[in-house]
Amino acid sequence: MRGVNRVMLIGNLGKDPDVQYLEGNIAVAKFPLATTETYKDRTGKLVSQTEWHTVVLWRGLAELAQKYLHKGSLIYVEGRLRTRSWEDKEGNKKFATEIVGDNLIMLDKRGDGHGGHVASGADSAEGFSSEDVPPIADTNENLPF
Repeated sequence: MRGVNRVMLIGNLGKDPDVQYLEGNIAVAKFPLATTETYKDRTGKLVSQTEWHTVVLWRGLAELAQKYLHKGSLIYVEGRLRTRSWEDKEGNKKFATEIVGDNLIMLDKRGDGHGGHVASGADSAEGFSSEDVPPIADTNENLPF
């Protein structure tokens, strides 16, 4: 039986995307994404719990992130979990679990000029404009939950 490795997150960027270019001019962007859940405890008090995720985007999505995303941007990202391991200078084994994104929707309000754009790993940063993708009418109505 095959497994499923799928992650869907809606959250805010913790800082501007860090974009680097690898050999062959391949762009890779990395940024922290905060997802916050709010619930009421037994006393009725609202409690917020924030989880931080590391998101990695490649090629065209990385270039889109560099161009349009900034600290605080609200996004929907879909991708898969990947865990990497390496040894540090002292020989200790280190691990990092990341979300490798292959779909991205910018959820910021339209007032900033970038809200509602949809992009996928197949998109190229050069050919992307607001005319290419229809805007999302109302963010709250289009959430999958």
